[in-house]
Amino acid sequence: MRHNRKTRTLGRNTSHRIAMIKNMVISLIKNGRIETTEARAKEARRFAEKMVTLGKKGDLHARRLAFAFLRDDEALKKLFSEIAPKFNNRKGGYTRILKLGNRLGDAAPVALLEWIDYVVPEKEEKEQ
Repeated sequence: MRHNRKTRTLGRNTSHRIAMIKNMVISLIKNGRIETTEARAKEARRFAEKMVTLGKKGDLHARRLAFAFLRDDEALKKLFSEIAPKFNNRKGGYTRILKLGNRLGDAAPVALLEWIDYVVPEKEEKEQ
């Protein structure tokens, strides 16, 4: 029975799972959106929201806690200088998960994890 089991194991051992989630959160911070399976997106969302909350605090202790998880200077700077200030007046719910259907190869449910205020960059049209 699964009483009081809060984390999804995602078919991996602990160190592999944590490394995978860290990589997904770093990619989300750097790119603004990531495409992954629904279960992975739901698990990565938990940690991404915690990172934004640390970014909103903005003090040295919060920066060190965020670096202890992320271990990426570029992502840390972007989190504290660009992403967290956008969400200063929001109390939570910084990300959204959009369901995209099933993957063709293995029929796994695929989702898009992105920031709430994410704007799709417009592509430049080629002149003929």
